[in-house]
Amino acid sequence: MKPNEPFYIGTWVTADGHIRHTLLPNGRYDEDRGRRKSAYRGRYTMTGNHIDYLDDTGFTADGDFREGILYHAGMILYKEEKND
Repeated sequence: MKPNEPFYIGTWVTADGHIRHTLLPNGRYDEDRGRRKSAYRGRYTMTGNHIDYLDDTGFTADGDFREGILYHAGMILYKEEKND
């Protein structure tokens, strides 16, 4: 994470690695599902620890960050830590 970058920016992954949900600093997201790259793409907005999604197809979803974990659409995602 870059200095002053919000905590939620980066890639969030399910424990089994099947879902990879990348939150970009420009308010866009890109979600991989298994081997399917960019299965879902769209915009997101943050209000406190709550996230709202608007997929490019018009689908909406939301989630919450609690204690460093993203709870989204029945899934639990963990922040992927990159080794620099």
